Amino acid sequence: MEKIAEGISCSSKVEIAGEIVYVKTIEDVIELFDKADGKICIVDDAGITTLGPILSELCATVCTTGGAGSHLAIVSREFGLPCIMSARFSTSNLSALQGKKAKIAHNGQDKGFLYLID
Repeated sequence: MEKIAEGISCSSKVEIAGEIVYVKTIEDVIELFDKADGKICIVDDAGITTLGPILSELCATVCTTGGAGSHLAIVSREFGLPCIMSARFSTSNLSALQGKKAKIAHNGQDKGFLYLID
């Protein structure tokens, strides 16, 4: 496995695997209606409320900004979803991760990691 991101683990400490989706617009969310199940969603906006309609179907959330008190982190905790905030990626082209299999893990405390699964 290749570590592709590290950040603040803000929610459920379970390890989970799924398919990466990079959501940038509300149209991306609409496209995921009835297809979000088992997806690890990457977003750039910690206050993103547009994920509301699909959040219960996602298996995890990863955000490039924000912290434990951000809206996305709080809502992810309420849904029991693993959530990584302020994620620093090893690539600047997050769109290239679309559709790849990944795993979220943590160090048992406050660090979260995203790995590509071979």
